[in-house]
Amino acid sequence: MNETIVVIDDEQDLLEIIEFNLQKEGYDVVSFLSTKNVEKFLSEEKCSLMIVDRNLELSEGSEFVESLRKKGVSVPVIFISAKDKDSDVEEGFLRGGDDYLRKPFNIKELILRVKAILSRTNSNTNVLIHRDIVINLDLREVLVDNVKVELTKLEFELLTALIKNKHSVLNREYLLENIWKNDEFFQDKTVNVAISRLSKKIDPKKTKNYIKSVWGVGYLIC
Repeated sequence: MNETIVVIDDEQDLLEIIEFNLQKEGYDVVSFLSTKNVEKFLSEEKCSLMIVDRNLELSEGSEFVESLRKKGVSVPVIFISAKDKDSDVEEGFLRGGDDYLRKPFNIKELILRVKAILSRTNSNTNVLIHRDIVINLDLREVLVDNVKVELTKLEFELLTALIKNKHSVLNREYLLENIWKNDEFFQDKTVNVAISRLSKKIDPKKTKNYIKSVWGVGYLIC
C-alpha cells in the first residue's frame, strides 16, 4: 500500500507540479487548494505526510497546522512558503512544522525532504529527530548537523524530553520532576543553568536558537 501525502497550496500550477513529481516517486497524493475539507479528510483517511503552503486564502497554513496539533493530529508537516525570514521559519516550527522550505524551491529538494521525513517516521530504529538534531536513544548518541555532540546524562535526558514534547512548553516543575526526579537540592535556577549549558553545546555559534525560553512558563524546542 502506497503512502498518502496531502498537499495544500492555492497555486494550481505548483500544486500540479508537486502532485506529478510525488506520484512519479510512487506516492498517493491528495491535493487541496485551501484548508477546507482537509481536517475531514484526515479524520477519515490515513495520511503519512502533509505539505502545506502558509499563504492560503481561508486559513494561514501554520495557524491551521497549529490548530491540528492542539487536537492531537501528529502527521509530519513540511511547510513551503514565500515567508522566508528567519522569524517566519521559527514561527513555522513553533506552530508544529517538522521542516520548512522557502519558495521558490527545487522540486528535487522537496522530494528528498519528503523521503527523509518518511524514512524517519517509518523507521524501527529508536531515533528522535528535530531539524538537524538526531538522537539515537539506543546508543545514547546525539548528532547535530551530522557531528557528534558529547552531552552529560542529564543534558541527554533534558534534550530528549524537549524533543519528545516538541509541541509543548515544558515548565520547570515538569523538568524537575521528570529529569531531576524532584531532588529537593535542585531549584528552578538549576534548570536555567542546565538549559544554558545544553544550548551552548548544541548551538555553540548561537545561530540556530533550538531552545526558546517562554517567560514565566518554561522552555520549548523550536
